[in-house]
Amino acid sequence: MPTAIHLPEAPAESVAKVEAFDQACVCVLDDDLSMLKALDRLFKSDGVTIKTFSEPSAFLSAVANGSCHVAILDVWMPEMNGLEVHAVLRKTTPETRVIFISGRTDPSMRQTALDAGAFGFLSKPFDDEFLLQLVRRAIAS
Repeated sequence: MPTAIHLPEAPAESVAKVEAFDQACVCVLDDDLSMLKALDRLFKSDGVTIKTFSEPSAFLSAVANGSCHVAILDVWMPEMNGLEVHAVLRKTTPETRVIFISGRTDPSMRQTALDAGAFGFLSKPFDDEFLLQLVRRAIAS
């Protein structure tokens, strides 16, 4: 019979943060379908509700009609770029935290996104655990 391990109870504050993360919804917009699949697996494996979109119009419609705590936006997309999507989000759902991801290393774009109110900006490829931590911080804030 396996030995039981007793773990000390977590403080109420950290339990609340974990519960908030479990109940939060992350919405991802990226025109790269393989990135959407990878992020879907990553967040679902961590118990997070995730909605993925490959078209900005579908993304904006869904976010306007539902709850999106954190939006992860690709910067460079053909129909609308991530900064344009972010500008709409700031008007329609200003409480949504935005994290940008980009396959191009462009310091001026990064600064523009952060100056526009983005919570974070990551260059692809990024560390999965770092993204999860960034999303947790965005949800907790």
